[in-house]
Amino acid sequence: MTSPAVAHEEPARPTLSAVDPDFSVRIPYTGVTVVGINPGGFDDLSGRAQRAIHDAGVVIGSPRQLDLLPVGLSAVLKAWPSPLVPAIPGMLANWRYQNIVVLGSGDPMFHGIGSTLQREFEGPFSVIPAPSSVSLACAELKWSLNSTDVVSLVTNEVAAIIPVLDKGRPFLVLGRDRTTPGLIRQLLVEQGQGDAEVTTLSDLGGPDCTIATTRADELRAPDSALNVIAITPVASRSLVPGLPDDSYDTDGQLTKQHVRALTIAALEPAPGQLLWDVGGGSGSIAIEYLRSTPGTRAICFEQSDLRRARIRANALHLGVPHLKVKGAFPATAPTPDVVFIGGGLTAPGVFEGCWGALPDGGTLVANAVTLESASLLYDLHAQYGGSLTEISVAHCKDVGAFRAMKSALPVLQWKVTKQL
Repeated sequence: MTSPAVAHEEPARPTLSAVDPDFSVRIPYTGVTVVGINPGGFDDLSGRAQRAIHDAGVVIGSPRQLDLLPVGLSAVLKAWPSPLVPAIPGMLANWRYQNIVVLGSGDPMFHGIGSTLQREFEGPFSVIPAPSSVSLACAELKWSLNSTDVVSLVTNEVAAIIPVLDKGRPFLVLGRDRTTPGLIRQLLVEQGQGDAEVTTLSDLGGPDCTIATTRADELRAPDSALNVIAITPVASRSLVPGLPDDSYDTDGQLTKQHVRALTIAALEPAPGQLLWDVGGGSGSIAIEYLRSTPGTRAICFEQSDLRRARIRANALHLGVPHLKVKGAFPATAPTPDVVFIGGGLTAPGVFEGCWGALPDGGTLVANAVTLESASLLYDLHAQYGGSLTEISVAHCKDVGAFRAMKSALPVLQWKVTKQL
């Protein structure tokens, strides 16, 4: 006679015994849940978010966020230390044994703690978002959320807003602290945008929300630490490569406007790619590479201390403070996706170092003006293939009472893709 089948029950999920061994009510085990909370506090949360907090054994957040919770919760409340990122593994060490809620501001996956956990936390977690500060700001301003650019200054320098400012369209900035609106106004004045409209939206979603609009050049009292700044520019500047030459502070070592535009086109910037700009001069190639395509990275190699300082100043003025500047090539640096050699082409080891660093499928572009450097490009083209292009540009000049076209020195450009 065959024995009846025995049903095997799934093992019970952990309860909150780590928090209270005598806890008699079994609470569903959820692990780590990230809950977005706005200044409106606990009462503004969804029912699902409120249940997650009620069922938590530990709630982790900033002191400001923890102060928004009601009294009488059974959870242990823990404030993040500073710096936050190194503390994450230790703070979430018991996620397999108890429900942990991590509080975030608004939508935690929008420049928030959720994005940080995605990078730094090895375990699974779920997210219950609230409206982001950007959603709340657009609702107040009656701006279309899907067409509004956003720049975060939580970790970036204020100069990072310049490429978006140059588009000439209204945009939003996520402030770092109460000093951010003032820094933005100062930068707008320096950029010739003193007439730009600046609206500071503070404590969005809470009872203390304030909205104040001024011109950039108008002084005002310090703002709240929780702010979103709306900027309506009064002018624009093209992000297409080929800025006027006078956009740069230079000692003459500058790839000129039209050649620069064609060189950036040859480099074919793509998000995520890293450019090495060897012989940076004034930094114009790397700067406009970064300005043209968000998400790109670049390193300038320049042996002159004075020029390195000039490159950094130009990068800051044109809104790409994340440009890295290093000394004479070669130097230790991450593997490039694309390389531009604009100076030092004939120096021993420069081409060999660049070519050796490029991975399979990487692109190298080199410009030559002198006969010596042009001769080297002809030889390299014969050996490695690719394409050679001569770029000739002429400008209209006065000749007495008449005008004539005066040609600049032609530039020989070599472009090659490395194929192993």
